[in-house]
Amino acid sequence: MEYTLSTNNIKVPKMIYGTAWKKEKTASLVKEAILSGFRGIDTACQPRHYQEDLVGDGIQEAYKEGIKREDLYIQTKFTPIDGQDKNNMPYLESDSISLQVEKSFETSKKNLKTDYIDTYILHSPVFPGSKLLNVWNTMSSFQKNKEVGQLGISNCYDLDVLKYLYEKVEIKPAIVQNRFYAQTSYDKTIRQWCDEKGIIYESFWSLTANPEILNSELIFTLSRKYKRTNVSVFYRFLNQIGIIPLNGTTTKEHMIEDLKIFEFSLEKEDIKKILELLK
Repeated sequence: MEYTLSTNNIKVPKMIYGTAWKKEKTASLVKEAILSGFRGIDTACQPRHYQEDLVGDGIQEAYKEGIKREDLYIQTKFTPIDGQDKNNMPYLESDSISLQVEKSFETSKKNLKTDYIDTYILHSPVFPGSKLLNVWNTMSSFQKNKEVGQLGISNCYDLDVLKYLYEKVEIKPAIVQNRFYAQTSYDKTIRQWCDEKGIIYESFWSLTANPEILNSELIFTLSRKYKRTNVSVFYRFLNQIGIIPLNGTTTKEHMIEDLKIFEFSLEKEDIKKILELLK
């Protein structure tokens, strides 16, 4: 596994296993992913889409096979009420926003059976700005208490919101995690800004949202050239342009194959050709 060092000197794996929508198979898939070589796990305290408690069970099973907590990078999220199933969420609708964050964080630590989260992510921005800062300051207290290594924000496609947050807070975001797709022009301006600030950009839906790229003649040509799968070529491309992709595969075969992207590199000219597909 290759790593990127964050502004907080935290080693972030260059491919992270995503646990959304795994349902009752979550624990076995998390264990399989770790034993196949994944060292980064992404989840959220959002029962609507994640079984965070089963993520914790899968990690515990991996520990029995010799994996240690310090071997893993674990990131989870505080999901605001708009993203929750109100009949099944880690806090009460009547709780203050700061109390919602605190309850969600405590639930995550219990679910994941750890007292330390490498990265704690705000699942989506909240408005108005004062509310956003309230949430962020509460999250910041976890980092100050050394219960969290660093903070991040997800599903934020407005650069002005990112800039506002960055300028207003003491503890800056270390991670931006967004859907990687054409509708947002692949976050070109956001990624450039993140690069300038030393913020790591993580992508999700990298494969699902881009079938036209994966099935393009260019990717097929490069697949033959490098003797790799189309998926491997695309994942390696993302890494080489500074993106850490989430990987949600549900088969051991694909887990092992996808992690082989660290065995080869794309030539600069080939990277330029793929970049043309993102225009």
